[in-house]
Amino acid sequence: MHQQKIAVSVSKIERLSPNIKMFEFTAKDTPLSTFRAGSHVTVHMDEVGIRRAYSLISDPDRPEHYRISVLRDESSKGGSAYMHDSVAEGDELFLSPAENFFPLVHDNTCKHVLVAGGIGITPFLSYLYELEQADMEFELHYCFRDGANAAYVNHLRERIGDRLHVYDNAQDQHLSVEQLVARQGKNTHLYVCGPQPLINAVIEHGNALLGEEQTHFENFGEVASNGDSFEVHFQRSGFTLEVGENMSILQAIEADKRIAIDCMCRNGVCGTCETAILEGEADHRDHYLDDDERASQQTMMICVSRARSKRLVLDL
Repeated sequence: MHQQKIAVSVSKIERLSPNIKMFEFTAKDTPLSTFRAGSHVTVHMDEVGIRRAYSLISDPDRPEHYRISVLRDESSKGGSAYMHDSVAEGDELFLSPAENFFPLVHDNTCKHVLVAGGIGITPFLSYLYELEQADMEFELHYCFRDGANAAYVNHLRERIGDRLHVYDNAQDQHLSVEQLVARQGKNTHLYVCGPQPLINAVIEHGNALLGEEQTHFENFGEVASNGDSFEVHFQRSGFTLEVGENMSILQAIEADKRIAIDCMCRNGVCGTCETAILEGEADHRDHYLDDDERASQQTMMICVSRARSKRLVLDL
């Protein structure tokens, strides 16, 4: 479960707000590849043994460099803090090749409505290149807590004009997801990335009014995995860990450091951490397995799913 690594140089760092930085990467040996809008790369922070996925915000068709934006998360387990405090221009890092679990639907007959919350704006920055190139109808609704800490607002105003709608909560501006979705025609594709309550609201109203096939979402960042503590035995590795009430199986493994696990999304979407269940019953909380797969109790996503039983045995 080890991803390919591409050596890159940190060619530019720009502070976009008090808690958001933009990082630009240039290839050292292996050329960077074109990618599809909505893609992300995993940054390997080998010095601290952490890997984190970040949305690509640069032009998908111009891979002279890759760009990402990183929010310094006060509840960070080390990833965003490391990027903000320890990475400097000229440093060498390693990236995994671009992956995409949140693609834009290429359909000129449909309207595309993008809903972003906070740092969830980032995947939509690459969307704009494909939307504009294909001359697709779209609008972007961007919600944030405080305009002083929001990134790319002026850039977006200049770029897409009245197709941008902003909601500054500090100015008592709030998006009504229900009203937004109710205004859309049945041929609308609805996309959302941001905090979980916003995602949940868009999924609820999007599925009800437009249908699941028209509603697309990406969780941004690590989803909390809370519940009763339980024990996990790793059959192939031959040891057992206690998973606490406020941690995921993946976090317990990373803290222990005896097993190396790759997980692109850390929120139950991508499937890279899918693990076989040998004994016990999982409490499935992912968005990757279908209902039949969950019911079969054959595999689970260890980044978000927990245990219904007091003990799990996994094929790791």
